[in-house]
Amino acid sequence: MDIDQVKTFLAVAAHGSFLEAAKRVHVTQSTVSVRIQGLERDLNARLFVRNRSGATLTSEGRRFLRHAKTLVLTLEQARHDVGLPSRFRARITVGARIALWDGFLPRWARRMREQAPDVSLSSEIGFEEDLMRRIVEGTLDLALMYTPQHSAGVQIEHLFEETLVLVTSDPGRAGLDDGYVYIDWGPTFYAQHRKVYPELERPAQTANIGWLGLQLILANGGSCFVPDRVAAPYLRAGCLHPVAESPRFSLPAYVVYPTESESPVLASALSTLRMLVEEHLGARTEARGDG
Repeated sequence: MDIDQVKTFLAVAAHGSFLEAAKRVHVTQSTVSVRIQGLERDLNARLFVRNRSGATLTSEGRRFLRHAKTLVLTLEQARHDVGLPSRFRARITVGARIALWDGFLPRWARRMREQAPDVSLSSEIGFEEDLMRRIVEGTLDLALMYTPQHSAGVQIEHLFEETLVLVTSDPGRAGLDDGYVYIDWGPTFYAQHRKVYPELERPAQTANIGWLGLQLILANGGSCFVPDRVAAPYLRAGCLHPVAESPRFSLPAYVVYPTESESPVLASALSTLRMLVEEHLGARTEARGDG
């Protein structure tokens, strides 16, 4: 049994499509088919039912899913353990959207290093689809994101609500002029944005992450929606300014992790994260009260 076959199986199971799986594992669709066929021969079982809507796991495929995750996780753990220095007892790998690394998750990383100096911490940036795939494959222990996808064996936990605010480089200009940069914060933001600005044509500038939108307006002028906690230091420094009477949009943030994990530090990592969220929410409530 080839590990690439198993990873491809997990990609098809996660996305319900041979075509989407091919994109995720960076091979052709025919290669995906060959790998799945080979895996089915090795197991002497049919793993998927293919139809116009995609690919659905058979009962045998569902039974193999747990084993496939274990196989991939065991391989990754073996790689980590072999290369893990003796001063560390474990490793935890965390991936998240870049906006959640801005100010929030570095505090969590500091807490983890203080509480568990014998745990090696691996930090990564990614988008939802890749983060979800890595969680399903077992190569990530924790993933923080805005639009998670439900999948077998995965736990999705709501953390807090981001508040997206409109900021501008020039308080004298209109908020949504030609300098406006539309940031793709996902379908929730799109729906809210569309409701408030139904007549707005496609903006002249778009960006797929908040950091990029900020760099564009800081360098060239303009405006964009970003989380208030991300905007705060720029507002204090006078680099950016709030757009008066502009809407504020809510964007939920989630943590995703395997329902069953062999990581000896996952529980501690989650506990530290939840505690940090409580402090974050408390500080936000206090700030509003002061205002």
